[in-house]
Amino acid sequence: MKKLFSLVACLIFFIGFSQTKEQDSLTIQLAFQNSDTTKIETSLLLVKVLYKDKEYDKALKYISQTEKLSQKLNYQDGIAEITYYKALIYAYKNDYINARDNYLKAKELFIQLDDTLNIAKVNNSIGLNEIKRGNYNLGLQYALLALKEFEKRNLKNELRSAYECLAEAYFSINEVNKATEYYIKTLDAERQINNNEGSIHVLKRLAELYSLQKEHRKSIDYYEKVLKLTSVENDSLRGEILPKLGGEYLQFNDYDNALKYLVDGLRLNRDLKNSHGTLVSLNSLGDLNLRRNFLKYAEIQLFEAKDIASSINAKEQQLKNYDLLKSLDSTNRRFDRAFIWQREYYQLQNQIIKKETKPFVETKEPILVDNLGINNTIEENVDSKIGTRTAKDQQEFDRLRIVFYALLGAVVILSTFLVLIYIKRNSRLKYTRELEEKNLRIEIQNEAILEQTKHLEDINKVKDKLFSIVSHDLKDSLTSIKGFIDLLKDGSLTQEEFKSLIPELSENANNASLLLFNLLNWSKSQMQSLEPSPSLFDLQEVFEDKMNLLEQKLEKKGIILRDKTLRDFVYADKSMVEIIIQNLLTNAIKFSKKGDTITIANQISNGKSIISISDTGVGISKENQEKLFKNSSFTTVGTQNEKGTGLGLTICKELVDLNHGRIWVESDLNVGTTFYVELPKSNPQS
Repeated sequence: MKKLFSLVACLIFFIGFSQTKEQDSLTIQLAFQNSDTTKIETSLLLVKVLYKDKEYDKALKYISQTEKLSQKLNYQDGIAEITYYKALIYAYKNDYINARDNYLKAKELFIQLDDTLNIAKVNNSIGLNEIKRGNYNLGLQYALLALKEFEKRNLKNELRSAYECLAEAYFSINEVNKATEYYIKTLDAERQINNNEGSIHVLKRLAELYSLQKEHRKSIDYYEKVLKLTSVENDSLRGEILPKLGGEYLQFNDYDNALKYLVDGLRLNRDLKNSHGTLVSLNSLGDLNLRRNFLKYAEIQLFEAKDIASSINAKEQQLKNYDLLKSLDSTNRRFDRAFIWQREYYQLQNQIIKKETKPFVETKEPILVDNLGINNTIEENVDSKIGTRTAKDQQEFDRLRIVFYALLGAVVILSTFLVLIYIKRNSRLKYTRELEEKNLRIEIQNEAILEQTKHLEDINKVKDKLFSIVSHDLKDSLTSIKGFIDLLKDGSLTQEEFKSLIPELSENANNASLLLFNLLNWSKSQMQSLEPSPSLFDLQEVFEDKMNLLEQKLEKKGIILRDKTLRDFVYADKSMVEIIIQNLLTNAIKFSKKGDTITIANQISNGKSIISISDTGVGISKENQEKLFKNSSFTTVGTQNEKGTGLGLTICKELVDLNHGRIWVESDLNVGTTFYVELPKSNPQS
């Protein structure tokens, strides 16, 4: 590692030394040359080197000397080039007025010399200068003029500059498609000249453009390309990109990727003390937790983001924050606060719109007017009038004075009238604003009523389904058990009959128990009151308990059970996992025939535990696979006409989701089925 640092240090020193050596060599040549065009050319080379090395003040000294010598020798080529470099340096120093003046002088000289390439270079530089000043349309015209010449000569560096200039101009006037087209060309040019830093800048711009166009998948691709090209040490750029990338994944409701990038972005920006990056991360995390219904986390993050947005005056992020806070309080039924955020949102939005639509006057080409002789003529006319004033002029003056007073009176009357109109207009505006606020409040209340109505309808549907299941499936099981007990009570059963019916009674009791278990958990999940209590426990113990419970069913149907489970700990709610495994094992038995095999196993993959329950039973068609795990009553009878409620897999899916896992199925008709469940091995929130 030390050798590597030494090598890098030597390389930097060598580059710096080689640059200094080139400057020194040209300076020495300049000192011993005669004051002719050769000296001007050498001085121009030195100015170019100093400009490239960003030693602008030093370059300006040589520019001044070279300009004097070029004018003395009337060397037009030298005057033109030195004027152009003077303009470039002024532009770098943000002295746009002097930069523009010198660009125009250089352009005029290059036109006289018929130097089309340098004319194009000057046009491109003027375009960049005007875009920086905010004159986008004018800058666009100059850049397009330059582009034709660069494309004709296939000048890669100049093309890259012209493409970027055009892209920036089109972006600034909201021509997003054109801006995208020229940024793609800029990226191609950056890659051809192997400019990694330039490529990163353009990729970032393209990602932002695609995000504006709602093409979030493309935006993600470009942001990820930026991360690949960015070194791990470049924390500031990574801190900017990570929250934006997380926000793009959030547009697809890809919560896992969004959470990963947003948390990394927040941590990095906090370390860097980057307020804006922290603000973007917190706003997007608040949005994510609001979507996932983690309202406490969302509230903490959004209120912290609000404070940061106010302190750094980040209008766009503040606007987003108000919108999210309104949604949060609407979800929490705090409609009075939601109304306040809605009002803050519209007020800030109006401020931003007014600022963006502020009239803008472009700088036009300077117009030179010859004022020679005008002042003298005016003075002569005045003297003449004063010297020859007559009584008639005095009368005319008095008449004009009367007219003036009459006009003044008219203005006073008109002003009074306008003031009254203004007061009336303000009163009407105030009334309109109050009416709008009342309408908005009513609208929010109506939304709340609609949401409550929908919630009640959903609960009613749950109730109807519960009654339907209780009146059919649960009633059947309990009726069978009651009939058996009545026979036993009446003494109608012999001892042999009693023993033979015990397994059937046990199975009916198990079926009723499982059904009731599923019903309770499903109804709780539908009413949003089911909360997991996760802990570390051994999966193998759960498998052993469930196999013992279902052993009699397996023997009755003649099914072979293969146990390939391993000792493995998961972090989840144990009782929920027991329900999941019991449901999946019961399903496997239900759809297996005599002689079929059920295999249970578990393994570790990517730091998570994966459970698999396979059977060689009847399988599931592709059409029916799409109906699984949905909140519906889809069910089919088993191999011995066993009935079901259609709730088992719905319960499994909801319980798996609550424990931060996932469940999926692989099946072929008449071949068999395998259900997979992935569960975390540690707390996902830590």
